[in-house]
Amino acid sequence: MIDPVRRSPAANGVTGATGLYGPGGKEGVLRVKSRGITLLRDSRVSKGTAFTDEERDAFGLRGLIPSAVRTIEDQVDLEIEHLRRKEDDLEKYIELIALQTRNETLFYRLLTDQLEELMPIIYTPVVGEACIQFSHIFRRSKGLWISPDDIDHIPEMLANTELVDVRLIVATDNERILGLGDQGAGGMGIPIGKLALYTAGAGIHPSLTLPVSLDVGTDNTDLLDDPLYIGYRKPRLRGRAYDEFIEAFVDGVIEVFPHAVLQWEDLKQHNAIRILDRYRHRITSFNDDIQGTSGVALAGVLSALRVTGQKLSDQRVVFLGAGAAGIGMARLIRLGMKREGVSRDIVGSAIAMLDSKGLVYDGRVSLDEDKREFALGAAEMAKYGFAGGGSYDLEAVVEAVHPTVLIGTSGTPGAFAELAVRKMASYVPTPLIMPLSNPTSASEAEPADILTWTEGRALVATGSPFDPVTLGGERHVIGQANNAFIFPGVGLGAIVSETKEITDEMFLAAADTLASMVPAERLAERALYPSQSDLRGVSRATAVAVAKVARDMGEGRVWSDEQIEEAVDAAMWFPKYLTYLPA
Repeated sequence: MIDPVRRSPAANGVTGATGLYGPGGKEGVLRVKSRGITLLRDSRVSKGTAFTDEERDAFGLRGLIPSAVRTIEDQVDLEIEHLRRKEDDLEKYIELIALQTRNETLFYRLLTDQLEELMPIIYTPVVGEACIQFSHIFRRSKGLWISPDDIDHIPEMLANTELVDVRLIVATDNERILGLGDQGAGGMGIPIGKLALYTAGAGIHPSLTLPVSLDVGTDNTDLLDDPLYIGYRKPRLRGRAYDEFIEAFVDGVIEVFPHAVLQWEDLKQHNAIRILDRYRHRITSFNDDIQGTSGVALAGVLSALRVTGQKLSDQRVVFLGAGAAGIGMARLIRLGMKREGVSRDIVGSAIAMLDSKGLVYDGRVSLDEDKREFALGAAEMAKYGFAGGGSYDLEAVVEAVHPTVLIGTSGTPGAFAELAVRKMASYVPTPLIMPLSNPTSASEAEPADILTWTEGRALVATGSPFDPVTLGGERHVIGQANNAFIFPGVGLGAIVSETKEITDEMFLAAADTLASMVPAERLAERALYPSQSDLRGVSRATAVAVAKVARDMGEGRVWSDEQIEEAVDAAMWFPKYLTYLPA
């Protein structure tokens, strides 16, 4: 058995205060054992050319770096200059990852200062291409890689990281990477990218985080046929063996890092829902593709209601896509409607879902079990004039339901056909249309097309970034429904509150918070989300809201509102260089 208490912070090459402040604590002083070249090459503590004259003398650095002493601001300017010289976005991604493995503090400061420009590089959409090319751009290992052959050694492998007090793990089995499907070992780009946003967007110190690839094989023949593929070269693990592997991983996390929040990432639909429901009461965990996506989608709907002046319970919502993301969104929207006091019958008829076979309804042939909770019953089918026994496409559903909200999670480009969108706009003065599939190539429709088809009346939000659209002299800013507006704050709130469980009510509070933080001037430009440069402020407010829900539900620490705010502020690390003293 691994005893996390007995593993010393000295394994990280530093001593002194740690905790949620990261190394150095509130005092801002770090005692470091490394010297000379070893210190310069340790990405966790290197300052590059920013070591002071006193530090150069104390740590044997004289002559190993140029004589000029730079500030971190100088270094940020230089790094952004390097990036802007590159015309290829994948090359920019490679440059950023190289900086992360060279100087962590500078990497996170650059990302924090230039978040709006760099988020699409370090995460969607560019991370998708990075996942595809992962074996060919791989430079230096980061995080933990666990394969089925390791099932009996997972606690030891977690201890091999030499991390003392991991509070946040993002783990993927790599099967449903964005809209790209099975990317095998390349899926590791997602946990790495998400944890970078946790640090830049919510201030969680990188020493408290761990990306994990549950590399259970791949069914992607392109990867298996690639002689340079770095992953586990076997068909993807399925069935009971897969479940036993996941069980061993969860047991290992509980044993070695008992205070960690576990975020499940990019598991395929049936596994995603099943694993979330199985473990959410046993380990503090959530699935961002289900719950984070639901929070950001609901926030977009709530922002739109600030424009239209309507209530959530007045909406009729159609989902094109009934996978894990769609089901998660429908669950949270249903919870939001119930909060307004509407009856179960009204809620039941307010949400309609379509999958690849058309409308989801009771009695349909080949209906997956996890879709049944949102299958329209006989009464709802009769209400909308559906005879049953057939297949109903998006156009037919729009014509019958008259939706006020249309949300796409299908991963099918162009799935929002012109005729269906025009029909929707003929029934609704201000339709809300959200093609949320990403990367950009998988979007259900282009915002410019949606606005043209609706004569500029639609409110549009997308999963990937799109440029503003000018139509009829009016400028429409396209807000991005990026999960980064939700998961960093939820994770921070869970860590600070030490909640035993991350509940749906916490994601409802996160959605409320995000919607409330869209400035009036953004709404005037039809943008349903804040600027990504506001992410740290959004994450702070979300963490406070989540911690309050944890307290009120008896799941977290019993603090006053003031204590919660102070604890969240204290836990948010800002990347800057500390003063180093020899250990």
